[in-house]
Amino acid sequence: MQSLKRLVTSRRRDSLIRCSRNLSSLPINYSADDLPDQVLVEGKASSRIAILNRPSALNALNTNIGARLHELYASWENDPNVGFVVMKGSGRAFCAGGDIVALYHLINEGKIEECKDFFRTLYSFIYHLGTYLKPHVAILNGITMGGGAGISIPGTFRIATGRTVFATPETQIGFHPDAGASFHLSRLPGHLGEYLGLTGEKLSGAEMISCGLATHFSHTELPLIEEELGNLVTDDPSVIESTLEKYSDVAYPEKISALHRIEVLDKCFGHDTVEEIIDSMESEASATNDVWCISTLKKLKQASPLSLKVSLRSIREGISKQISNDFCEGVRAQVVDKDFAPEWEPPSLEKVSNDMVDQYFAPLSESEPNLVLPTKQREAFN
Repeated sequence: MQSLKRLVTSRRRDSLIRCSRNLSSLPINYSADDLPDQVLVEGKASSRIAILNRPSALNALNTNIGARLHELYASWENDPNVGFVVMKGSGRAFCAGGDIVALYHLINEGKIEECKDFFRTLYSFIYHLGTYLKPHVAILNGITMGGGAGISIPGTFRIATGRTVFATPETQIGFHPDAGASFHLSRLPGHLGEYLGLTGEKLSGAEMISCGLATHFSHTELPLIEEELGNLVTDDPSVIESTLEKYSDVAYPEKISALHRIEVLDKCFGHDTVEEIIDSMESEASATNDVWCISTLKKLKQASPLSLKVSLRSIREGISKQISNDFCEGVRAQVVDKDFAPEWEPPSLEKVSNDMVDQYFAPLSESEPNLVLPTKQREAFN
């Protein structure tokens, strides 16, 4: 049996999440009465299942859910009777990400501290998951976007299915891929991470397993996998992996997949600046009249110019740390009013200065303390 210490050492070295640092260490404020319904719990032989339960909102994350998950995972980590943890979603989504409509209203109401509380709570949980002492299985059977990737990809195993739809669509709403996205996007083959982060394009379950975002794929055997996992009495990741492999299916991306265009993708998205990436895509689209090139170019031109530049630098260098007015405008246009005509500020790439981008990576002021994470306790084996 593989020792727990060996698991921790390996996983922390390979997949530690670099959490954002721009959020103050505020107390977690939530109503305990709301929590049980939003995260359901099932107990199995030696595992626990956390079920995200906001199906009408595609299991979008709020502060309550983040706090409840953190509380549950901490208790299970310290419970010798719990060998591993499973997370899944109710309804047609695993998790569509953060509740951006709620954040939109909080910002417009001037409740910035509550917004910070949300991000701090979520990022703290993602860090906890990325350094978790026990094996973790995420069942991504449905929509898995934004923060939904953040609460699954740092874990040991990720099961994709024929219903899985993955995306990091933040640039389309005036934000940037967060929740650890700059870590996992920057480690995808070639420049696939830049492509996904800048365009917000979707991946299927087959594409997720092909590029490494998922560890296993199941087309029809998911009920059997869940039943087998529920019967396991183990804390050994190799035993869990054997069970997953037993019922996993082989999956291949469709012919229209961007993964079959990796050479062109790398050529265009390997440039140093967003302007050069768009110029390269325009040249490719003009020369080939290819549908994929034209669609990709359209996505880039629809996105917030500032978000594009911040996202590119975030994926290549680190984690960004601010929210611009483009976030509220993007949520308004895409989700609230649904006029799909956001007025970005600045409106074009040439008007996004280096100073604007630098602000997202600059040291914080003394009045805005860093997010405090228990790195010494949880990274003792590094």
